[in-house]
Amino acid sequence: MIYGIGTDICDVRRIRESIERHGDRFAHKVLSDAEFDVWKARSARWPERGVRYLATRFSAKEAFSKAVGMGMRMPMTWRSCEIANLPSGKPTIVLHGALKAWCESRGLAAQVTVTDESDYAASFVVIEQKESPP
Repeated sequence: MIYGIGTDICDVRRIRESIERHGDRFAHKVLSDAEFDVWKARSARWPERGVRYLATRFSAKEAFSKAVGMGMRMPMTWRSCEIANLPSGKPTIVLHGALKAWCESRGLAAQVTVTDESDYAASFVVIEQKESPP
């Protein structure tokens, strides 16, 4: 059963400005440790690719927070919701800490998709709830 749906569109230019203004501090606030490592590696090879990576992660976390219906309040935090990629490249949500426990206690599982094009990054999240047997 569908528990919630969330979508978000992010202006990549705003993310670029935040990086220019706050540097790594902004990325540390939004990204998990694993995401931060990927961001640093991508930014070193091609800075624009790093900006787009951060924008898609920001957007996906916003969409997830909308889909679970709590916005950015505990147990939802930027760093407790990680957007990773499976070996196939498919994006997936990895939860940590209290947010992971909160979702597991409700039988929730998330599906996510992300995209970016020129000035925008967009994400869509569907949260499913396991149905209890009769």
